[in-house]
Amino acid sequence: MARYTGPRVRISRRFGIPIFGTTKYLERRAYGPGVHGPKSRRKHTDYGLGLIEKQKLRYYYGLMERQFRGVYEKALRRRGVTGEQMLQILETRLDNVVFHLGFANTRAAARQMVSHGHIMVKGRKVSIPSYALKVNDVIEVKNHNVSRQLATKGLEVAASRSVPDWLLLDKENFKGTVMRVPTREEIQPIANEQAVVEFYSR
Repeated sequence: MARYTGPRVRISRRFGIPIFGTTKYLERRAYGPGVHGPKSRRKHTDYGLGLIEKQKLRYYYGLMERQFRGVYEKALRRRGVTGEQMLQILETRLDNVVFHLGFANTRAAARQMVSHGHIMVKGRKVSIPSYALKVNDVIEVKNHNVSRQLATKGLEVAASRSVPDWLLLDKENFKGTVMRVPTREEIQPIANEQAVVEFYSR
């Protein structure tokens, strides 16, 4: 499946936020990439601002354009605020939940962990990173030496990260449970989701 493999720090500098996690390089150069980065005073149109917000979320969750638009269209069919529904769909993806539980240190690593068959949902192996989890779904690391070693390493690195309140982690048994759907306040999006909705609804 297609995924972004280009320079990550460049993307983070373009948006001025650590899209792929904290980096000291971004702190040293807190301006856009390129020779004109420090001097750039370019003003963006409403379309341009919407595009920026959309790209932030897309890179943050590791989705390609076609996948991300599919998330928007799915949210549009649901009842409620489209922007919040979109965020909830993104947050309850299997790869994102594996990352939040700490079994992987990055979303990219979590995506790879799922696609390589190291993760089980409700006792069955699931290798689809975009698998939509529901309330009371139990996520478990496969009972295999390689799988458990990967998860152990991830948990050690992610020890400083807190598990969201809408998830329950059983670290000893390498299990996690989706207790409820997260609210917008719990998600704390890095982008303005309403601007993304307006961008796609043009």
